[in-house]
Amino acid sequence: MPFRTALTVWPLEGIPEIEAGADLVDVIVRAGGDELADGDILVVTSKIVSKAEDRFVVADDREDAITAETVRVVASRTTPNGFTTRIVENRLGMVSAAAGVDASNTPDGTVLLLPVDPDASARSIAAGLRQRLGVEVGVIVSDTLGRAWREGQTDHAIGAGGVQVFEDLRGGTDAEGRPLVVTMPCVADELAAAADLVKGKATRRPVAVVRGRADLVGALDLPGARSIVRPLERDMFRLGADEAYAEGFAAGAAGLMPPEASPRSGGLRPASAGPAA
Repeated sequence: MPFRTALTVWPLEGIPEIEAGADLVDVIVRAGGDELADGDILVVTSKIVSKAEDRFVVADDREDAITAETVRVVASRTTPNGFTTRIVENRLGMVSAAAGVDASNTPDGTVLLLPVDPDASARSIAAGLRQRLGVEVGVIVSDTLGRAWREGQTDHAIGAGGVQVFEDLRGGTDAEGRPLVVTMPCVADELAAAADLVKGKATRRPVAVVRGRADLVGALDLPGARSIVRPLERDMFRLGADEAYAEGFAAGAAGLMPPEASPRSGGLRPASAGPAA
């Protein structure tokens, strides 16, 4: 593996509040993007991409907007005080809380949806910067997501243009000469998380530059972040624990009992399902 220089990450300062129709290429250049060099990777928060693309929708109830963006419910939990969290698959194939619907820093009575096609958005910004500045840069569109099995959140790549999203080490060897069989770091997610360390969540720094991984920058038609989403047929955790138990219980009971006594008919319920309505 070739030697790599140190990684440098810094935010672009002075980016204004983004309004619908804003030219993000121009915004980035004015905020210091004119100092970009070949091989730099920009990480752009999805919120400003959504704002520029006018992804605001009128929604007095955020839950209604989440329902509209949901393709499949993975898990749902309600706390004793009545607050419900839904983990869902959205129309982009991403599994996340609240389908990516954002109600923070939006006008009253509105919510902000994710970009229609984050990969296309990233490619468009990358192409615009390359044309205007004459440098080959890559762009990652990021969003904050939770992780199964771990507390807290971190930024992930939901769109990518001109950036390799994986570093495929399969077929190589480790430092001891052992073969690498499954090692394929998702470098796009790693870059998104690194950029968030300097962007922050409430500092109005929605764009960061990562320098030092020029080896990941390439053609604009490289596979985007959609390729990171694991296909359902390979998803070993497509349901939450309680939901998987209930589904298995219902399927097993339905195969052993007459239809009128099956859980689906209300005749028998798993203990975790709670009282019948």
